[in-house]
Amino acid sequence: MSKKGYWIALVDVTDPEAYKDYVAANAVAFEKYGAKFVVRAGRNEQPAEPAGTRHVVIEFDSYDRAVECYHSPEYKAAVEFRKNAAKARLVIVEGV
Repeated sequence: MSKKGYWIALVDVTDPEAYKDYVAANAVAFEKYGAKFVVRAGRNEQPAEPAGTRHVVIEFDSYDRAVECYHSPEYKAAVEFRKNAAKARLVIVEGV
């Protein structure tokens, strides 16, 4: 049985209206690759260094599936919308 994969993203949204286009576009990739949102914005506390204005954790059935989604044509198309709307730091990790 393979371990789940996760995207952990710390995002600084610079243009909230344009960011909506990114969210709409990334839904195509996330649906295709079976992504499930564990965290999608919400209340947060940042007790150490600033960690972005939006925080997202997305679960995939496997680490490989998470990596495939990131490199997919569908997600690459969505990233084009994000480029001018936000700066993101993203890590893809394997779960336990």
